[in-house]
Amino acid sequence: MGKVSKKSKKQKATNRKKKITQFEILRPNVAGIDVSDNGGMMVAYPISETEIVVEEFDCYTGDLRSLSKRLKEHKIESVAMESTGVYWIPLFLLLQEEGFEVYLVNSKHVKNVTGRKDDEEDAEWLQKLHRCGLLSASFQPDEQTRTLRSTVRHRHSLIETRSTYLNRMQKALEQMNIKLHTVISDIDGKSGQAIITAIINGERDPEKLANLCDPRIKASREEIVKSLDCFWRKEHLFELEQCYKLYKYHNEMIAECDNEMEQLLQEAVKKKHNGVMPELGKLKTQLPQPKMRKKNAVSDNVSVYLEELNGVDITEVSGLSAMSILTIYSEIGTDMSCWKNAKHFTSWAGLAPNTKISSGKIISCHVPKKKQYVGQVFRMAAMSLRNNKGPLGDFYRRICAKHGAAVAIVASARKLAVIYYNMMTSKLKYNPQDLINFQNKYKEIKIKKLEKYLEKLKSTA
Repeated sequence: MGKVSKKSKKQKATNRKKKITQFEILRPNVAGIDVSDNGGMMVAYPISETEIVVEEFDCYTGDLRSLSKRLKEHKIESVAMESTGVYWIPLFLLLQEEGFEVYLVNSKHVKNVTGRKDDEEDAEWLQKLHRCGLLSASFQPDEQTRTLRSTVRHRHSLIETRSTYLNRMQKALEQMNIKLHTVISDIDGKSGQAIITAIINGERDPEKLANLCDPRIKASREEIVKSLDCFWRKEHLFELEQCYKLYKYHNEMIAECDNEMEQLLQEAVKKKHNGVMPELGKLKTQLPQPKMRKKNAVSDNVSVYLEELNGVDITEVSGLSAMSILTIYSEIGTDMSCWKNAKHFTSWAGLAPNTKISSGKIISCHVPKKKQYVGQVFRMAAMSLRNNKGPLGDFYRRICAKHGAAVAIVASARKLAVIYYNMMTSKLKYNPQDLINFQNKYKEIKIKKLEKYLEKLKSTA
């Protein structure tokens, strides 16, 4: 059969007949809530088949309970509310506990409507859209996953805050002309911490401070001694001591977060097995300290618990560490039925382009810029594939050579997300054979192209 011309395709599209659609009321007993911090909660709910009421409630806990009671009196089944900052969380959790079906709606999907600028009109507009079935609920994990998510995010915030005090320690050393960073890569390592502790305790001799360095440091002893010869200033030593105490205190809080996360994972494993803790072969009560432990790494027990909860060991995938899997698990849990397929999952994670087509032409295909924790985890994992020797590393370098690092990171992150989705849905062990076969096939095609190009050069010579 011959190809259909563009004209016939366009003519076929214009001649297609469709029925006139109307906005039918699919759910009459629904309410819309406009959430704010101190301006009150505007609630729009129906009192009859033809009338609705817009009522204002304060944002205090007692008023939120009164709001829930009022909705129950009018037999409201479902509620739609916008995700504004963190103000929606108390009301969202309260309504869920009271048995309402709560739709948390992205404000970008409903805000671009002219003539609706006040809170009362916003609540009424949300109620109208919701009763016609035109709103889609944002993904929200269950209560157990939400608790773990708060702890994981808090740990991440502590690590970021700790880094600020580490930078201030570096600043105080630099102001005293201590060039420790020229001989030691990180001052938060074993040698750097030992030297800083000795300085705070009153040691000023560069020779004695140099003795605290680990023998594996590549710099010579003369360079280390020269870097520790400085101008001791009282105000900078005070700043160094203060920042060092805060740095150590944050380390203690991060360790407490690690213990809390491990307990939450234990509870999740017990809940999966009806309150009974199974025997896990790889579990260790007292973990030995490895010689080369990665920074900000979690306990090895975490990977064992995650393997038990997920049903498959995802840490076998290149780039995905135990901390990465823990962050993803704390954001979405183990139920992947919320997404129809891998394409929906990658689009939700912000790793797929938002293609816009007009007049048969692609006018935009940019990846949307949105803060999505799961997408950021996959992006960070993709960045670690730059020096990976496996098939995923080859994929990253191949895309990077063609389109640059930015495109390679997004493409590799999307591939990791697809692998994660497929492993979670099929519960099958990671098998890189398909990637290896594609890699070999790509190499063969590239060799053939180079051979043809070489023959062409020889013929023209």
